Amino acid sequence: MKSLLILTLLLFARLLSFSQEAAQLYQTHCASCHGNQCQGGSAQSLVDDIWQFGGPPEHIDWNTKKGLPHLGMPAFGDTLTDPQIRQITTYLRGPAKKERTVAAPLLKMLHTLDYKINVEVWAKGLEIPWSLAFIDQNTALVTERAGRLRVIENGRLHSKPVAETPTVLAEGQGGLLAVAFAPDYAAEDNQWVYLAYSHGLKIQPNGKRAPAMTKVVRGRIHGNQWVDEEILFESPHESYRTTRQHYGTRIVFDAKGDLYFSIGDRGTGAHAQDLSKPNGKIHRIRRDGSIPRHNPFRRNKTALPSIFSYGNRNPQGLAFHPDTDQLWSTEHGPKGGDELNLIQSGLNYGWPIITYGKNYNGTPITDLVRRKGMEQPVFYWTPSAAVCGIDFYHGELFPKWNNKLLVGSLKYEDVRLLHLENNRVIHEEIILQKAGRVRDVVCGPDGAIYVVLNDPGTILRLSPAKEK
Repeated sequence: MKSLLILTLLLFARLLSFSQEAAQLYQTHCASCHGNQCQGGSAQSLVDDIWQFGGPPEHIDWNTKKGLPHLGMPAFGDTLTDPQIRQITTYLRGPAKKERTVAAPLLKMLHTLDYKINVEVWAKGLEIPWSLAFIDQNTALVTERAGRLRVIENGRLHSKPVAETPTVLAEGQGGLLAVAFAPDYAAEDNQWVYLAYSHGLKIQPNGKRAPAMTKVVRGRIHGNQWVDEEILFESPHESYRTTRQHYGTRIVFDAKGDLYFSIGDRGTGAHAQDLSKPNGKIHRIRRDGSIPRHNPFRRNKTALPSIFSYGNRNPQGLAFHPDTDQLWSTEHGPKGGDELNLIQSGLNYGWPIITYGKNYNGTPITDLVRRKGMEQPVFYWTPSAAVCGIDFYHGELFPKWNNKLLVGSLKYEDVRLLHLENNRVIHEEIILQKAGRVRDVVCGPDGAIYVVLNDPGTILRLSPAKEK
């Protein structure tokens, strides 16, 4: 009997050691994209029972070993052995799922350095919401990556999405992404709504994957229907890529009313340095799609005239400083090296020639972190936080936070508050964590902070707690 007990304890210890080793392998090789708890980061969740490329263990093993290049997933066959890959697969289908189900519940009260904050669910039941924009004090639009544009009015999500919106290619990281309004929307006669999304060309007769690229349009909403659509930006179709990652995509307006939008490198880093390609850039156009005369490459016959900056890997956050009208961007790095950049006309931000990150399988991208003629990030995160939507706080509810930058994180499921002085980050504070994957963060017209979560599909409202 005693020997049986010893054997059982040894077996348990072996299984525990196996699980711990598998968890460490996951953290080392997978967490930078799929999140520390497999909840998803810059890549998809691995614990939601949705296996896009096959759920059986042998399928997961194969995908891990060979990679999914069109989605940006590298092959790990050269850095991991077959037994190590199977350990990770076993971990994903068992212990990881159990760990995720006991994640900390959302707190209703937060304590920060300056404020106690109430947290309430403002909208729920959304499917991978991506971007939130307020029309006025009571009305907002939110995009769902699957291709739906939803209206939220007086805190109530309309049951029916806006009809006849553009057809999107909702594959990988693509779909209906950014929504925005010009600053003077309320005074406009036309009241345009601006959308950016992944636009796919028709599949060719030979069955090849449909090429795609970010496209920008505007239209109006009448009777819950999308009408009067105008194309503002559509790059030459020969520039479209068959990959399904790194679309970037935010829309913002400067004080003059010009429109800026980002396009990620679409998985082809070298294009970020090529001014004839749209990807890996931040673009500037007028609201009607025409090119501003002061664009930096307007007179360069080999460059796309809309380009404002280049060498940008995958910018998923754009915001203008309320006082200085400077454009700031958060950019997904590879494994490490997420960046906060101050975007200026005509400058080169270095990707992929310089970076503080590595390839996802741990191999070096470059041995350079600096090079003459290429901009350094104002701030960078290593390990990557999968930084996403950003906004400068401006309002009366949190006066101590005015002009501080709100930054959402997909990987760590948090919202960070960055204090900037003289274009430097002097303090970073986490004000919300473990609520879900943060895709966007917006300062509302009421001064509250609205946080868009992908998992679960929810929008939170943060407001100061009343003193008792």
